[in-house]
Amino acid sequence: MNTSVIIAGAGPAGLTLAAELRLAGVDVIVLEKLREPTGQSRGLGFTGRTMEVFEQRGLLSLLPDVETSNVGHYGGLSLDFGVIEDAHWVGKDLPQARTEEMLTEWAVGLDADIRRGHEVVAVSQDDHGVSVEVDGPDGRSRFSAEYLVGCDGGRSTVRKAAGFDFPGLPATLEMFIADVKGADIEPRWTGETRPNGMVMAGPLNDEITRIVVCEKDHPPPPERRTEPPGFAEVAAGWERLTGQDISHGTAVWVTSFGNATRQVTEYRRGRVLLAGDAAHIHLPAGGQGMNTGIQDAMNLGWKLAAQVHGTAPGGLLDSYHTERHRVAERVLTNTRAQGLLFLNGDEMQPLRDVLTELIQYPEVSRHLVGIVSGIDIRYDMGSGDHPLLGARMRPGEEINIDGARTRVGELLHAGRGVLLNLTGDATAYREAAGWAGRVDIVTGKPQAESELADTEGILIRPDGYVAWAAPGCGPVDRALRRWFGAPAADAPAAPAGRTTVYALSRV
Repeated sequence: MNTSVIIAGAGPAGLTLAAELRLAGVDVIVLEKLREPTGQSRGLGFTGRTMEVFEQRGLLSLLPDVETSNVGHYGGLSLDFGVIEDAHWVGKDLPQARTEEMLTEWAVGLDADIRRGHEVVAVSQDDHGVSVEVDGPDGRSRFSAEYLVGCDGGRSTVRKAAGFDFPGLPATLEMFIADVKGADIEPRWTGETRPNGMVMAGPLNDEITRIVVCEKDHPPPPERRTEPPGFAEVAAGWERLTGQDISHGTAVWVTSFGNATRQVTEYRRGRVLLAGDAAHIHLPAGGQGMNTGIQDAMNLGWKLAAQVHGTAPGGLLDSYHTERHRVAERVLTNTRAQGLLFLNGDEMQPLRDVLTELIQYPEVSRHLVGIVSGIDIRYDMGSGDHPLLGARMRPGEEINIDGARTRVGELLHAGRGVLLNLTGDATAYREAAGWAGRVDIVTGKPQAESELADTEGILIRPDGYVAWAAPGCGPVDRALRRWFGAPAADAPAAPAGRTTVYALSRV
């Protein structure tokens, strides 16, 4: 075989997955059909949960000077993301192209093999592995691996070739995005509903304005576009909806998309898996697409690595589908709801008015912010009544280790599980020694004001979610076996104190 894992697609999901696999010592080849990055950015910024994910891997130093904001929206209705700690946005000063540059630097720094100009055109698999046919710079070739992951977007070749079912709703409208110089229009960052559609505009810098145009009675073309629309088409739509002429501007780039909503019925078929837009497509409302894809990759990476290394317990790899299908299903529901709110005309105004009133209630606002930001994701970790069980562990939470304050996010840089021993007894959880190399045991004390103040111990998965906590969740070895497999037979005695936690030396 050429490698352990082949990834089709070098977008945000594919790059994140490649880095996660390399962090776990898995050989990986990334096949990307584009010879060079386009430099275009459909997405702007990322959500609070994705920012936490990056902090868990020590990546925020590669994104200096980015600004966070609590100003957001739900279907065009203003929403204060400050109602939940850490749910903020990282906004317009971070285009998707810059995020991809950062992820590429991370993956390449970990020796991921990224091959551009290589397009996957066919897929076959058996009980022993996967083969892909690839059109590359030197013609047709074949690659083989133990597993293949399709991160190749909404029109995924891998998804089609491997026979995944992709049910859902077709597009009923077409939207245009254009980055324009010299548009000379007022910002409309949360969008503005017009009688026959919606417009959005926001300055990306002193020269360029991001414009979005959607006309309710402008259906998508009968066949998929093979080329992006011209700026004249965008400017004409803007003028019909607003009465403003922006045709004097110059488009840096233009693209189109629809409101099709689809999701595969299974995220894994044998040795082929899907992540990101290859697994789910939806209206890009609230910037959730890229964020969901990155978090798919974070969920999958450590599980697939364990499968390759032979340490995965039964059902671990299948838990990727169980956990992430439900998350994306919820994303599809809330993006459809948002589309109904801000892509329709005056007939939706009564509903907008009612929701505007409801958002004033803190509970409603927190609920909507939790959905869009991804902060409220909670996985089924089994029985237990600890309030943190299944939720993400805030990477900004601090504990005292050897007299120094340490952020929990720092402990996850190595991409392994972390067992926090907060009992004050350095010899507690000695039974966890059998999982050394897969789980770092860290002894410390929580801050007095911390949400961990009454917690004796907590097991954090590599993706940052709490798999076990004490008191309230039974013996820790049960959780360790469920998520990290059987202990090593020749495990050494557990060390007293903190184990070594490795930083990302190449980042």
